[in-house]
Amino acid sequence: MKMTGAQIVVETLIEQGAEVVFGYPGGQVLNLYDELYKNADRIKHVITAHEQGASHAADGYARVTGKVGVCMATSGPGATNLVTGIANAYLDSVPMVAITGNVPNNLIGRDSFQEVDIVGITYSITKHNYIVKDVTKLADTIREAFKIAKSGRPGPVLIDIPKDVQVAETEYEKMPLVEKDAIVKADENLLAKAAELIAESERPFIYCGGGAVTSDAGKEIMELAKKIDAPVGFSMMGLTAVPSSFEYSLGMVGMHGHYASSMAMAESDLIIALGVRFSDRATGDKTKYAQNKKIIHIEVDASEINKNINANVGITGDVKDATERLVKLVESGKHTAWLEKLESYKKYAKENEVAPLGAIGPHQLIDEVCARCDADTPIATDVGQHQMWVAQRYDFKNPRTFASSGGLGTMGFGMGAAIGACVATGKRTVLFTGDGSFGMNLNEMATAVSQKLPLVVVVMNNGVLGMVRQWQTLFYGARYSETTLERKTQFSELAKAFGAEGYAVTNMDELKASLDKAFATDGPVLIDCAIDMDERVLPMIPAGRSVEDLIIK
Repeated sequence: MKMTGAQIVVETLIEQGAEVVFGYPGGQVLNLYDELYKNADRIKHVITAHEQGASHAADGYARVTGKVGVCMATSGPGATNLVTGIANAYLDSVPMVAITGNVPNNLIGRDSFQEVDIVGITYSITKHNYIVKDVTKLADTIREAFKIAKSGRPGPVLIDIPKDVQVAETEYEKMPLVEKDAIVKADENLLAKAAELIAESERPFIYCGGGAVTSDAGKEIMELAKKIDAPVGFSMMGLTAVPSSFEYSLGMVGMHGHYASSMAMAESDLIIALGVRFSDRATGDKTKYAQNKKIIHIEVDASEINKNINANVGITGDVKDATERLVKLVESGKHTAWLEKLESYKKYAKENEVAPLGAIGPHQLIDEVCARCDADTPIATDVGQHQMWVAQRYDFKNPRTFASSGGLGTMGFGMGAAIGACVATGKRTVLFTGDGSFGMNLNEMATAVSQKLPLVVVVMNNGVLGMVRQWQTLFYGARYSETTLERKTQFSELAKAFGAEGYAVTNMDELKASLDKAFATDGPVLIDCAIDMDERVLPMIPAGRSVEDLIIK
């Protein structure tokens, strides 16, 4: 059947299982939007307030579903507004296809109106990108983009389509859903060597990253932990791989990790790293990180093996498959003394918890929200203190219920991600944000309202850029350069102006009452929570240091 390029784009998106496109129309994608209009009963489009919101929404959609998120924008500023969201997806290994329009082929390179080389701009932040100059190659390019985005270590792919290619006609033949590449199978001999190291270990520690979530390896990880009697810790991206309540779980490690988890990693004689990249925020001082211990590193991306931390046994392979096979190879073991020592660390951390400074404590706030959420409630965050408090405190029960910016650390990520997660699941979604982060993309409240989304936005409002202020307090002599915002914005009233419900709370009783109302409301609700500007995220290992320098109170 003969179709235009624009028709082919929409038909191929539907063919490849795309359920929703997040985007914003413009001159060079009018043909695409005309076809989305004609096919509104077959594929949903969500118009965001800004293209960055669209890319973050596609990201959030992908995180909670495991499917490929799709976003779309016009040429020039529309395309460049996607860049932060594409980079965020790239650094967190999130499957995404971003589609941009461009000026016609005969105007490319002539400084045409709203022309940018988006392929060149995104070269280093995509798994692959394309400019499709021939309509006959369009459908197969889209199919290949979906395959690349979801195969191996997932990531974003960009497709740039000149206007004349959208108008041109060619034959289109429907094809099956492309399958991702077959999983990379770990080498059996290397797994056997890993099993030998585990047998020799007296203080093993299992360290899970985002790859453990991506590969859905939770069941296998729990089986391994039980069989070898080993505690489990997580990078921020690895949270939700197994339930927080799992008996061997010690929570997050790293700069703001739980005390017991960070101590376990430091004092272990063997780290079994599953789907991690050993980022600087997780390792601290790399010269001390691997001292007196051995490393088993299982990772689907071969380039990550020995990149940051040298492994005694580096295994390229799918985490789920490799862990399942490793469980069969290892002998059952007990490490009673090791686990008892870690219990003492947990007790010490509990005894040294810092009391909240204000009427609303961050941990108490999170507990109240968590008590009202279901096991499968999607939780999104922005970036900063609130993000770390949530990562430390929230009781995650199911995988893929946490959408947070890890590698890029993108303030303003939260609203778009929460919208994407809410659209994807149809479930009430919670966004934890700070007044600094929320101010970056609060315009997306308009999207939440127009889409009638059951979204609860919890703003931890301390009137400052809290994480930067914390660093200034600890390391810059309390010189608060440009971190005291002194803004007069009333977020609760602003929410009402957008058409949402809004509440401002200053104590726990008001918070509880507002949360009860919010969780009984069908549409979006914002709760502006006043917290003390000097609340700190603890424990903390200063950047580039080790647990020897850990600050606990």
